[in-house]
Amino acid sequence: QVQVVESGGGLVQPGGSLTLTCRVSANNFSMYDIHWHRRPPGKLRESVAYLSSGGSTNYLRSVKGRFTISRDNDKNMAYLQMNSLKPEDTADYFCKLSGGYEVWWGQGTPVTVSS
Repeated sequence: QVQVVESGGGLVQPGGSLTLTCRVSANNFSMYDIHWHRRPPGKLRESVAYLSSGGSTNYLRSVKGRFTISRDNDKNMAYLQMNSLKPEDTADYFCKLSGGYEVWWGQGTPVTVSS
């Protein structure tokens, strides 16, 4: 049974930084793609960052240059480093693991950017 658990969310001031962690319980973690999504208050969920098993990355245009997705295959962990945070980054952030036709979501962790 694959489990995905996010942590690291919280309240941060504009311009601040936060690192989200995604802990995955799965065999062959390195073979899966990692996604970070977010759902801002009152808005639809959107894809923020993507990291393939082969190392390819893709970012939402509004976070490019500020956010960095990474993974540690030895620890079955993925990360989203968020710098220069803006109030519009406020959202529930979700980690998603995908492989083939299967997808697993975490429960999300809230991030609030406010002074």
